[in-house]
Amino acid sequence: MKALIQRVTRASVRVNREIVGEIGPGLVVFVGIGKDDSEEDARYLANKIVNLRIFSDQEDKFALSALETRGEILIVSQFTLLADSRKGRRPSFTEAAPPDKAKQLYEFFVKQVRSTGLAVETGVFQEYMQVEIHNDGPVTLLVESKK
Repeated sequence: MKALIQRVTRASVRVNREIVGEIGPGLVVFVGIGKDDSEEDARYLANKIVNLRIFSDQEDKFALSALETRGEILIVSQFTLLADSRKGRRPSFTEAAPPDKAKQLYEFFVKQVRSTGLAVETGVFQEYMQVEIHNDGPVTLLVESKK
């Protein structure tokens, strides 16, 4: 399982021109689910993300987590994080989980993050989405459950 995390001042996601998720200061989390991923991967990633110290303290150092700052979380499914573009010019998605498995693990991941008490918004699984992000810093990190 992979997550691309961006610290934001605000963000929103639209489906068919309607906002379906919107947050203030916090994290946008793009989640890609692989064919070999499990609930254990989702638990690990959820725990890692909400506890990752990527918010600045009074000394402007990365010392605070989303849990400590009560940051909001916007979670968006993104199978393209599993793309393999090493060969040719068209990415291969053979490592991505099939949609039924990916949806189940995506929903489990969202549930894990929500269980922390943080405000969580989401996109719509397997829909075309437009995401507006106001990256703060910019701070962007890739977190993987398998490495």
